[in-house]
Amino acid sequence: MGNGDIRVRGLAARAGGWSARHRWAAVGIWVLFVVLAMGLGSAAGRVDVDESQSLKGETKTAAQIIDDAGIEEPAGETVLVQAKDDGLKATDTEFRAAVTAVMDAVEETGKVTDITSPYDTDTVSEDGRSALVQFDMRGEAETAAERVEPVLDAVAEVQKDHPALTIEQIGAASMMKTFDDAFGDDFKKAEYSAVPVALGILLIAFGALVAALLPVLLAITAIMATMGLMSIVSHVMPMGEVANSVMLLVGLAVGVDYCLFYLRREREERAAGRDAQTALRIAAATSGRAIVVSGVTVCVAMAGMLFTGIADFEAMGLASLIVVAVAMVGSVTVLPAVLSLLGHRVEKGRIPFLHPESKLRRKRAQANRDSRLWTAVLGAVLKRPMVSVLVATGVLLAVAAPAVGMKTQNLTLDQEFGDSLPIVQTYNRVNDAFPGGSEPAEVVVKADDINSAEVQGALADFKKEAVDSGASRGPVEIKLHDAQNLAFVYVPLVGGSDLDKAGENLEKLRDEVRPATLGKVDGLEAPITGQVAGSHDFNDQLAGAVVPVFAFVVVFAFLLMLLSFRSLTIAITSIALNLLSVAAAYGILVAIFQHGWGASLVGAEGVGAIISWLPLFLFVILFGLSMDYHVFVVSRIREARLKGRTTNEAIKHGVVTTAGVVTSAAVIMVAVFAIFGTLSMQSMKQMGVGLAAAVLIDATIIRGVLLPAVMALLGERNWYLPKWLNRLPDLTHDEAPEAVTRQARDDEGERVPV
Repeated sequence: MGNGDIRVRGLAARAGGWSARHRWAAVGIWVLFVVLAMGLGSAAGRVDVDESQSLKGETKTAAQIIDDAGIEEPAGETVLVQAKDDGLKATDTEFRAAVTAVMDAVEETGKVTDITSPYDTDTVSEDGRSALVQFDMRGEAETAAERVEPVLDAVAEVQKDHPALTIEQIGAASMMKTFDDAFGDDFKKAEYSAVPVALGILLIAFGALVAALLPVLLAITAIMATMGLMSIVSHVMPMGEVANSVMLLVGLAVGVDYCLFYLRREREERAAGRDAQTALRIAAATSGRAIVVSGVTVCVAMAGMLFTGIADFEAMGLASLIVVAVAMVGSVTVLPAVLSLLGHRVEKGRIPFLHPESKLRRKRAQANRDSRLWTAVLGAVLKRPMVSVLVATGVLLAVAAPAVGMKTQNLTLDQEFGDSLPIVQTYNRVNDAFPGGSEPAEVVVKADDINSAEVQGALADFKKEAVDSGASRGPVEIKLHDAQNLAFVYVPLVGGSDLDKAGENLEKLRDEVRPATLGKVDGLEAPITGQVAGSHDFNDQLAGAVVPVFAFVVVFAFLLMLLSFRSLTIAITSIALNLLSVAAAYGILVAIFQHGWGASLVGAEGVGAIISWLPLFLFVILFGLSMDYHVFVVSRIREARLKGRTTNEAIKHGVVTTAGVVTSAAVIMVAVFAIFGTLSMQSMKQMGVGLAAAVLIDATIIRGVLLPAVMALLGERNWYLPKWLNRLPDLTHDEAPEAVTRQARDDEGERVPV
């Protein structure tokens, strides 16, 4: 295979050996690092993503104009007054009395300003059954949810006095409060549940409390250190709550996985009769190196998000990259030191009913235990590899097929929450009566003199053309800021919560109405923003980022696999299998959440679309995490091949001996991700189900069937490296235990070369 003599080499082996010899120093350095990172991060404070800087295009331009002008847009609120039957109209005395009562009630709270009557602003529906009372919350928009409750109570009291009418409030503050009350604890519950779930699975896997606690403690300390580092880094690249949640997910997943890989290999070597020092050296030279290669690959995948140009994605990518790097370093440094300190005490806290056999019998059982299930599966796969490849590939392609019709968009309120909240019903009623009225497009007009006759004429023409063009049914509202020479024009878009139709009308405003009116004034700027515009611009920017992100991740992952295994075949098949896994995950997402097939089985709904950010996010996360299993399994196969086994024997040995650890790691990942699938928001359900399904597919069909079948078909061609690539750096990462055992006789480890 062209690898020459077998030597113990590389950073992982050196780090493991040093840590085992200087265990207290290694533990002390790690603790000091975690404490310093947290302390410095706390002192520095965290800078969060500014939404005005999170996008490019017109949405960002509008936000920048508003920021530069020093205008703090208040949180706008709307009260819908609607007749419950056709007998009552907005012109009737009872209806007018209700409108007046609403205006008086909200004004008496002292929490609102700029109250407008629907009879003055023409916010009465075409059928005359509905009207909108509009006002702004006093104070900063970001904290308006904390002050809106008295206003909601006042509107509820008016409703009691007018049973013939539906009187409901909706707006930025009321929606924020409703969501905080209903779902504010969702993320915390998910984050707090993840650790106990992982610990419970590890207890079953190891059958001992100390062994189960080690991976969790490593993951937690890596996450703690990363939180501090995130605060420091945020002064260069702002972070956010979404980045924090993703970091926790990824940190727990890889932290537990890396420790699990290392610990299982160390226990396996000890069970085979090797002394503790030798077992640690073997684990460092094999699993340790696999962890380094896997970690670097995951970091590269996460770095792909930095190419999106979207602040939230960049924050998620950098936070994930940091936590993976920290967990990787911890796994190959402090973990060997802790294992060396614990020795046989790693078996302390054994759960009797899980592993009742004696210590000696446990060791023998662990040393000789092969997965009966995977042995049986592999027997069939290796007997008929071509049939296995065709069947498994056919199944995955069939599962991936729905992804061809994937539709992405930012989910509307009713798509995100269904009918679970009364405010969603209010949102739908407002949109039915006033299409686009709940989230109008906002035109930010900046001129040298906003009150000049030319500008005022252009504003009037725009207001008229917006309705005449069919993009809006009105009313179009203009709000002047004379001191800043700005005007805000609010245009309800026809289509309302139907973002496809509303998006078409947004383009009509941008491409037809604006050039014909405001565009004729020299020096005037008029970017169009709002929910529909934000979704539109986000999708455009995301679409532009797909190719560079995919190319970056795939190319660099290919190069890393090529250098790590020095096999062109392994590099190509690794990329192909990962892409197939991601495609199958996309297919499951589309089938469940877009088409609604089997949605009730996971407590979800078919909402007709996938949240815009999820496909790219899933690709990066899954491509990175799937390398954990792939590198670990292929490393073990290559190690067996180096020891002289035939390719088929090496495949069987590699897959069967890693089956337990891969299964345990996959179960933990699936369980943690599935927790997010239980949250109330459809976007979080989509993320949780997508990640869980992909990991499950990856750890079973891909690693258990397709990988061994493909490698069996290729035979010795698995290790093919063209002669012209022989000059590539040799970063092969798995070593034969015999070599490590020979080197273990040198207590100081001085013979371990670079």
